[in-house]
Amino acid sequence: MKRRVVPEGIRITKVGLWYVLLSVVVAVAATNTGNNTLYMVLALMLASLVVSGVASRHNVRGLRVAVEAPGEVFAHRPFQVRFEIRNQGRLLPRWLLLLSLERHGQPRLVPFLPPGDSGRGDLEMLASRRGRLALPAVHLASLFPFGLFRKGARHRVDLEVMVFPELFDAASRRSLEAGRHGEGAPRKAAWGHDLHALRSFRQGDDPRAIHWKQTARTGDLVYMEREAEAGRRLSILFDNGVGSLDAAAAERFESLVSEAATAAVDHLGRGFEVELVMRGTVLPFAAGNRHRHRILEALALVEPVPRGREALRSSDPGVPRLRLSLEREAAA
Repeated sequence: MKRRVVPEGIRITKVGLWYVLLSVVVAVAATNTGNNTLYMVLALMLASLVVSGVASRHNVRGLRVAVEAPGEVFAHRPFQVRFEIRNQGRLLPRWLLLLSLERHGQPRLVPFLPPGDSGRGDLEMLASRRGRLALPAVHLASLFPFGLFRKGARHRVDLEVMVFPELFDAASRRSLEAGRHGEGAPRKAAWGHDLHALRSFRQGDDPRAIHWKQTARTGDLVYMEREAEAGRRLSILFDNGVGSLDAAAAERFESLVSEAATAAVDHLGRGFEVELVMRGTVLPFAAGNRHRHRILEALALVEPVPRGREALRSSDPGVPRLRLSLEREAAA
């Protein structure tokens, strides 16, 4: 489906404004003196204005612009959108093309584009808030040939980007304490990865867990107990039931969202299974990149809801828990 290109008009630049003022001065001088040379200079200047306007208009025609969705995008962090621009003309090249995702945003310059050829590059942006970010169009402009006028056109791309919550540079102190200690039961022996203790081998123990080096050293069978996998879990209880918020409370709410996202990303990156519990949303314990994406997307779209009477609870009471709520923050 061919997308419609919408013209954005033509605007005079600062150089063009000074050029027009100079043309007026030459016109006044030619009229007062009747000097033929000044009339010839004036005619040349006016012809240059006409040529500049026509050339800039043609320079933004016959182009096709496409963009690629970026990878993970986080609030308050720059990200890049890959673009491709193609000159569909067969005879004339295009010069001094300016592309941007916002009409008044920082543009990217494509100095030269041969006929039938394409150019690629990156457009840099910064998302100021989490959630869905709509990028409906790419704005294309040209200063060709003399920089007197800026001719623009808008190419629809209908790109939507999911902006994840801002991640702190390091997990907050509260997140790290929850990951190390938690509020659940202490570590216990079970099948896991980390060593819990060494003890004498007992009847019924699995022979695969015998510590052979220590056995050879002592002469007695030594058995390795492993820590329970519950020690590699974290339950994030984020209470978004806060009702209506003023500006200050809304800022604190966003900080808690970022803290939850930071804790989830930090612990998932260290091999933990993470559970996210919110009002109306529960993501059960899981690990891996897919679960990481699900948690970040849920936190990107979370909004304040009416207050709830019941406290949020983890599906596994014995694991470490991280509770985040505006009430607990105010009490602290």
